[in-house]
Amino acid sequence: MEHSEVLIVGGGNAGISLAARLLRDGVRDVTVVVPQPVHRYKPLLNYVAGGQATMADLERPMGDVVPDGCGWVRDSVETVDPDAMTVRTRGGRTLRCSTLVLCPGLVEDWEATPGLQSAYADGWAASSYVPGSAPQVWPRLTSLRAGSVLFTVPPEPASCGPTALKPLLMACDHWRRAGVLRDLEVRLALPAPTATGVPAADEVLDRAFADHGVEVLREARMERVDGDAHTVTLATAAGRRVLEDVAFAHAVPHYRAPRWIADGGLAVDPAPGLVDVDPYTLRSRRHESIWAIGDAAAVATRPSGGALRRQVDVLARNIAAARDGGAMQRYDGYTVMPITLNRRELMLVEVDRDGRPSPSVPFLDPVKPRRTTWFVDRYVLPRIYFRRILRGRV
Repeated sequence: MEHSEVLIVGGGNAGISLAARLLRDGVRDVTVVVPQPVHRYKPLLNYVAGGQATMADLERPMGDVVPDGCGWVRDSVETVDPDAMTVRTRGGRTLRCSTLVLCPGLVEDWEATPGLQSAYADGWAASSYVPGSAPQVWPRLTSLRAGSVLFTVPPEPASCGPTALKPLLMACDHWRRAGVLRDLEVRLALPAPTATGVPAADEVLDRAFADHGVEVLREARMERVDGDAHTVTLATAAGRRVLEDVAFAHAVPHYRAPRWIADGGLAVDPAPGLVDVDPYTLRSRRHESIWAIGDAAAVATRPSGGALRRQVDVLARNIAAARDGGAMQRYDGYTVMPITLNRRELMLVEVDRDGRPSPSVPFLDPVKPRRTTWFVDRYVLPRIYFRRILRGRV
């Protein structure tokens, strides 16, 4: 049986940056369980879908980002036994550890929306959230000259759902410049009454929707898709609504945590199956040597890359405190929602767990769209991500 001092399940932003941070802090025996051969900087997927980036901009071989000195198990998790502190992989390996960190991310819940996966396969639907389909989005959107198009924001626990507005607003900007916006019926399905839940940001977005003539369907979630008939059925607060003759749907699937989390008795509930942790310390409520961060952790805030930077710092300190008997740090729930208003302007919505503004630069209006914030989001942050965040330096 293989043993590690710290075993991290997941090789996304959370898993790799935490592994690097722990190694820099002096933890000698860190292992990550990562089946994927490719690592992706996921925030750029929205720019791929908006025609401003390529997959090559956001992908790196996993071997290039796993930190030096870190063990790498190239396999996926089958089961977790929290009492024995063991992880069983699909390849039949049993991994034992002293500290277990769960950050596997989320998986598409295709079963939640019958017909959607087939629509993806047919190319009639796609989204920035599904890497294999993201490059299809912009060519399909820019080819439209008339007809109906639907955009959806996924319900939680999808990662930073409001960023799904980026392709919508970049597409509307393109259609207006191309002179075809008036010939398109553009609809947006929001899972909640507002886009972000932050009043100042929602005012800006509602003005943008109105300016572009977008029909906003509030408290609406996809229920079913019929690719042959090009219809999308939505469940809304007012009842079921069927959208017919949809030319293209930027339809984001629903998401859930991997099932082995709930099967191992570690979830808040069976669906969506997020890891039950103290949202302040990030420690499992049931097992003191198990921790979780990222999209699959129930930390009572919207998941985002900015949130992970805070979570990694708090968790690294708390793992050390648990070992040495020190005081636990508290994660305040900080998260960030970067949303483009057009092809060159972006607003940065930064809030804490209670939705209160928590701007990184206090003297600037956090919801004012700016070219500088778009440039930072598109070009500067990816460089910081690969050069510093994944190396445990931020």
